[in-house]
Amino acid sequence: MPIDAPDTLLAGFPFPFVCEGWHTSMSLQIFVIELLIDFLTYFSFWLLLVFCVNRFLTMINALKIVTIVLWILAGLIISGATLIASDSNNIFYVKRPFDIDIMDTGYKFVWQKTERPDYYKYHPKQKKE
Repeated sequence: MPIDAPDTLLAGFPFPFVCEGWHTSMSLQIFVIELLIDFLTYFSFWLLLVFCVNRFLTMINALKIVTIVLWILAGLIISGATLIASDSNNIFYVKRPFDIDIMDTGYKFVWQKTERPDYYKYHPKQKKE
């Protein structure tokens, strides 16, 4: 959570690369370096896992229908991400231009409600009486 905007939640693992925009609703702030590092981390993990399984455990022979379904799924995900990223209200930064204070971490599925952490629980001295 940014120091100056305590109600902002950031998303991404291992580095937070996206948060809501402060200038208008339904906009995002996207941090490109963090996004690329996250993407390379995920890609490297799955590449290494598939390589090790294919090389040392069993040869992977995917059925043609499975390959087609995976290509369609990947295309839909890339199309959706492109549609979201192409919104003219989004702001892209090369690097995050503000400091953050990590108050809470965790994972929630998209359909689960995300509770915002109580700022004053982590900073009790700043609570107004």
